[in-house]
Amino acid sequence: MRTILTIGFGSFIGGMIRYMLSLFIQSKTVSEFPVGTLLVNIIGCFLIGVVYSFAEQGKMAVEWRLFIATGILGGFTTFSAFSMESFMMLRNGYYGMMTVYVFLSLAIGISATIGGFLLVRTLN
Repeated sequence: MRTILTIGFGSFIGGMIRYMLSLFIQSKTVSEFPVGTLLVNIIGCFLIGVVYSFAEQGKMAVEWRLFIATGILGGFTTFSAFSMESFMMLRNGYYGMMTVYVFLSLAIGISATIGGFLLVRTLN
């Protein structure tokens, strides 16, 4: 039960941070392109790479990995928002914008995860 509450509390924190940061980023753009969600997800991808690199090296307890990666970063990043925004662009005929969004989300997201993981490895 303690693990579930730990993950839930982390998710609560991550969800609030995601909402505030995404709104802030989106408010600074004039485009319909979902920059806020894209940047939040890329930041989350980078940070999960960092967390798992520390965890894999035995420098992070399992409880902390669950709290940060599953809880905070799970609440912070949002595949459902990415999916809905992609669907709305498709439905509204923004095929090119949707293609760019999906490509950037996947390519930069995976690259950011690798970058975060390797950064910790390099610094150690």
